[in-house]
Amino acid sequence: MNIRLNRNKIMRKVLALLFASSLIGITSSADAQEGSGELMKRKDIDPKYTWNLTDIYASEDLWEADFKWLEENVSNYEKFEGKLGNSAEDMLACLKFDEEVGIKLGTLHLYASLSKDLDLADEKYQGLYDRTMGLVAKLSAASSFMTPEILEIPEDKLWGFVEAKEELKIYKHFFNEILRTKEHILSKEQEELLAMAGPVNQVAYNIFSLFKNADIQYPKVADETGKEIEISDGRYYAALYSNDRDYRERVYRGYYQPFKDYKNTLGAMFNGNLKTINFNAKARKYKTDRAAALDANNIPLSVYDNLVKTASENAEPLHRWNALKKKVLGYKEMHAYDTYVTLFPSVKKDYTYDAGVEITLEALKPLGEDYIKSLNLAFNNRWIDVYETKGKRGGAYSSGTTYGMHPYVLLNWNDQLNDVFTLVHEMGHNMHSYYTGLNQPYPYADYSIFVAEVASTMNEALLLDYMIENAKSKEEKLALIEKNLNNITTTFYRQTRFAQFEQMVHEMNEKGEPLTPDKLCKMYGELYQTYWGPDMVVDEEETYTWARIPHFYYDFYVYQYATSFAASQALAAKIKEEGQSAIDRYLEFLKAGNSVYPIDILKYAGVDMNSPETILAVTNKMTKLLDQMEELLAEK
Repeated sequence: MNIRLNRNKIMRKVLALLFASSLIGITSSADAQEGSGELMKRKDIDPKYTWNLTDIYASEDLWEADFKWLEENVSNYEKFEGKLGNSAEDMLACLKFDEEVGIKLGTLHLYASLSKDLDLADEKYQGLYDRTMGLVAKLSAASSFMTPEILEIPEDKLWGFVEAKEELKIYKHFFNEILRTKEHILSKEQEELLAMAGPVNQVAYNIFSLFKNADIQYPKVADETGKEIEISDGRYYAALYSNDRDYRERVYRGYYQPFKDYKNTLGAMFNGNLKTINFNAKARKYKTDRAAALDANNIPLSVYDNLVKTASENAEPLHRWNALKKKVLGYKEMHAYDTYVTLFPSVKKDYTYDAGVEITLEALKPLGEDYIKSLNLAFNNRWIDVYETKGKRGGAYSSGTTYGMHPYVLLNWNDQLNDVFTLVHEMGHNMHSYYTGLNQPYPYADYSIFVAEVASTMNEALLLDYMIENAKSKEEKLALIEKNLNNITTTFYRQTRFAQFEQMVHEMNEKGEPLTPDKLCKMYGELYQTYWGPDMVVDEEETYTWARIPHFYYDFYVYQYATSFAASQALAAKIKEEGQSAIDRYLEFLKAGNSVYPIDILKYAGVDMNSPETILAVTNKMTKLLDQMEELLAEK
């Protein structure tokens, strides 16, 4: 598909929402608002805290005009089919038309998607979104001839076109990327067949999603006050923070019960997904599932191997953190339901959104004046929709790069410390998209999913350092160090553990080894023990984690959270140590988009993802944080 409303952008939004909800410490806005009265109505919110969607379309008549233009011009792709190899002029004309289509379609999608998310119950905007996605499918099919046809052109002839036509020179990297994957592009007929199988490929995940989000029945348990409540995803995550250990355990064991009861059904879904991914990898002539997944972003397998090997062999800081929590909490045993309860429950502080903005601007000053100026542009021009309202999508996200448009951020602010971290995280994405869109031509005005979490976790690292340095008391400093340790635990170690498990099950499936639910449980339990160490008791419930994590259906995605986190920690350290030269390299990273392969632009910025040192920087940082915490705890 040559239209730049690509799968990466849609997947990034979906996964951002999934990741936010799966990270311990981020509770749903509905749970946070429970008992606080009715939600605010949009008409009662100061407009400065809402999106200004007229930046996209001044009126919906203009949206309809673009939609009509695209509908009427779908058939114009036929004018170019079979002619791309005729001349440089024909090639350029097709690419320019495809860009015009892509720009209009991206703008349509941005407006429809954002409008829909402000009120998911509003059928009007759901209708706009559905119409847009229908148009995506039509245009994707109409333009599907382009890549196979470009590959049919002899390479010397293709490069001759580029040399003969100055305007084609900008497409050099674009053509190189197509040629790089030449051996995995099939004939037109085979490509059409695989495209037809697209909906079938989603069956395993769709069943899993419906089961987990709609059909599953969680048991009821007594809450901290003795009131009977029904367990839900939100209540499960919230309960793991409760200071009532018995309540944590009740919810934990109850939450996993349906996954135990339906282990055979869930095992069939899980194996069905593995077989689907393996079929597509084999069809495209890749040696392994992992090779197919990583090749999409031109990532060497050695990067994945380096992460898993280095992190798993250096899990001692996580063991130490678990042992320290066990000691401070005074427990004889540590269980999974104990891992996220705070050691410092007395430290509670509210943060208004305006205060969060001020903290963000102060914390991110190390990124330089230009970055702060760009942040202020976003804060002062209604790029952010701040507060929860009835029907608004939960969680948080940044809309990504839409050519010719600034990016938008969705929040659901509840005056919690997590909201401040969510703000800096999403503004990292926002600035990455903004700098990319500002500096790249259309063919490269987006960035790889592989680097998508670097800018966001960079901002979080700088915020944590700033807040720890400016803590008003020993207890506040300890609570912030604890948050830093939990970030490393969830975003680095946990995601690497998922990545290692994912690699193991795919390799076993490729060898034809049966993966029964009991075997999956045994494998996951052993990995959990390896990462958390001897002080952790691995309950039977925890071994069923494979059955509930949606990310395992996303084809080797999770490792990128850990690699991005490691890269951002290394880059943050360089910026603090080297100053302007490191800032300049980092800004070039933000501006690069898809004009450079992600591994290469990270190396330019100062990070080698093939080096164990990049991974060890995270484990070493965790060690220093633990030293700092123990010193503070020892003080009287």
